[in-house]
Amino acid sequence: MNYIKYLLIGVLFGFILTKSEVISWFRIQEMFRFQDFHMYGVIGTAIVVGLISIQIIKRFNMKDVDGNPISIPPKDASQKKRYIIGGTLFGLGWAFTGACPAPLFALFGTGITVFIVPILAALAGTWVYGAVRESLPH
Repeated sequence: MNYIKYLLIGVLFGFILTKSEVISWFRIQEMFRFQDFHMYGVIGTAIVVGLISIQIIKRFNMKDVDGNPISIPPKDASQKKRYIIGGTLFGLGWAFTGACPAPLFALFGTGITVFIVPILAALAGTWVYGAVRESLPH
């Protein structure tokens, strides 16, 4: 019962994704074909909101729900290759399926059952990563 708030936040998030059309395969394809500004506007807005939020967190030394200070460690420049490979794989998966991970569940929830395939693939990929993580180069 303690987790009901997380379920409700997830449902709200799915509702927002659906109403803003960011789960639309057509909108995503339009973005990758540079045919429409809609997705770029949504992503750009998210970046601006994220930047402002991080500045507020830093300037007011905000704490998490447990009272611990929130810290954002700097990225390790030596890991640049990992970020490029990971970002490329994420982008390819997004382009091939027409959805990034969060909208997969919203799409499935709207009744588009074919999205069970990329959901299962994402879960399998996460499991494989967890299984081989220790043997990957740092």
